[in-house]
Amino acid sequence: MCGIAGIVDLKERREIDRELLSRMNESQHHRGPDEGGLHTEPGLGFGHRRLSIIDLSSGQQPLFNRDRTVVVTYNGEIYNFMEVRAELETLGCQFHTHCDTEVIVYAWEVWGEACVDRFRGMFAFALWDSPREILFLARDRLGVKPLFYAMLADGWFLFGSELKALQQHPGLPRTIDPTAVEDYFAYGYIPDPKTIYRNVFKLPPGYRLTLRRGQPLRPPEQYWDVPFDVDLAIDEIQAREELTRRLREAVDIRRVADVPLGAFLSGGVDSSAVVAMMAGLSEEPVKTCSISFGDPKFNEARYAQQVAQRYHTQHRVEQVDPGDFSLVDKLVGLYDEPYADSSALPTYRVCELARKEVIVALSGDGGDENLAGYRRYRWHTYEERMRATLPSAIRRPLFDFLGRFYPKADWAPKIFRAKSTFEAMARDSVEGYFHGVSLMHDAQRNRVFSANFKLELQGYRAIEVMREHAARAPTRHPLSLVQYLDMKTYLPGDILTKVDRASMAHALEVRVPLLDHSLVEWISSLPPDLKLRGREGKYLLKKAMEPYLPDDILYRPKMGFSVPLAEWFRGALREKVREAVLNPVMADSGCFEMSFLKKMLDSHQAGTRDYSASLWSLLMYESFLRQNS
Repeated sequence: MCGIAGIVDLKERREIDRELLSRMNESQHHRGPDEGGLHTEPGLGFGHRRLSIIDLSSGQQPLFNRDRTVVVTYNGEIYNFMEVRAELETLGCQFHTHCDTEVIVYAWEVWGEACVDRFRGMFAFALWDSPREILFLARDRLGVKPLFYAMLADGWFLFGSELKALQQHPGLPRTIDPTAVEDYFAYGYIPDPKTIYRNVFKLPPGYRLTLRRGQPLRPPEQYWDVPFDVDLAIDEIQAREELTRRLREAVDIRRVADVPLGAFLSGGVDSSAVVAMMAGLSEEPVKTCSISFGDPKFNEARYAQQVAQRYHTQHRVEQVDPGDFSLVDKLVGLYDEPYADSSALPTYRVCELARKEVIVALSGDGGDENLAGYRRYRWHTYEERMRATLPSAIRRPLFDFLGRFYPKADWAPKIFRAKSTFEAMARDSVEGYFHGVSLMHDAQRNRVFSANFKLELQGYRAIEVMREHAARAPTRHPLSLVQYLDMKTYLPGDILTKVDRASMAHALEVRVPLLDHSLVEWISSLPPDLKLRGREGKYLLKKAMEPYLPDDILYRPKMGFSVPLAEWFRGALREKVREAVLNPVMADSGCFEMSFLKKMLDSHQAGTRDYSASLWSLLMYESFLRQNS
């Protein structure tokens, strides 16, 4: 795993500021502490930081083809590179290393833009073809690896693995995009392709970008999408066997490494399934790690220990202090833009723990999106049945009335917290789902934002992100549609961003078997009732894993990482959150109705409302403003 950066003159062939390129590259030193490389020529500068995983003695980057007409800087792993290499050798290509990077330059020579169709793995790379003066960038299909870029007004094009690389350039405009702020406070992250800055973008998953010197900037082009082309002929027994075979194969190809390899083991279904497959493929004990929490509501350590004992793994556990908030100020430096998933804290700690034992770790991320594991999918299907039963003319006014007047009861048992459900039922399918996943609902954002900021938005609402994806979705099935929406928003914007930054902060490579694109394609073809059966999410995976895992791993309530924000903001972080949210930098931003922010703080700290998630998002935004002012 690595970090890439570059400066390309798409207007002329001006000299590259090598010192600036070096600063861009070194800002990502944590992504690749083993080696660094720069290449400059008139109009082109590529940088690379390397975390050596395969072919440790060669494969330094930037890397060229034989006649040095094509150069690449690349972050990721192409797991089928030996197959692609063999095909290229039959076409006359001669290789001089044993690394997957070299495959990219010759695949470009032979197949051009279609080279990405051949690659199976996680990747983000930039390639320069000198004779044709073409810059080509690509990002893997699911967005495991990040890629940021910006086109400056004077013709310079910048790219990097993290936003901090681009921020080194003194000419980068740092005008905050108000629509990105609206998106952030709705989702808790800024969905692709936006960033917090108006003229800086993320290349979306499954997209490529081809630019020619002297020609206008072209928009990115999609080369892959989740198909959701359902195969109704498959029966459940066949599907179980095929899922196990495909998962085992996806795990197997991710075990290739010339450095120590292991796995995260949370005790949940997905990570346990990955470890079970690894154990069956390895002659040596699998190295596993997990963190434990003092609070039994969030502590899965005993389940992880069960799996570790069953498969005789070399298991390492460390307990996270539930009062450890020492990373709060560090998070903005890791993510470079506002990011409000508080589970970034324990994710950072588990990556820190894993790096003590291994350099590569397999994770179970992606199982919930692929196989309908989130509880919200179940609730959405219930709501969809109600929407189908009641005509819109009756449903909307009825549930709008109930949603307006039913009290918000954060303190009450869940059975009495119906306000959000009523509010969702007053909306159509996409808006209802958006309402359910929103960090701050529309009504709350309307009160949080100032009147002037709302004018800047010019009527824009964060729901438009989901509406655009829904309009392009290859499925209309209610369950498949919201899975698709999550694969386009939550998965790359939140989950994979969290894991990439947390792991790269420790120079740890994380591989994600459940997001193998061929496995994702096949799972998307399964009938939806094999994913969500009644109340049981991930139905097929659980059935397939019954020979490998005990029932109390497979059929217990989902837990996941969590931190006690509500308690922190009423106790140890009481003054810190108050100082941050009411900081003059927040008022000076012009975005917020400060009197309502104070009301939220007072209500939360008095214990009458739980605004912990909203306050965390405000805390992270204030930290971003303070560090980037």
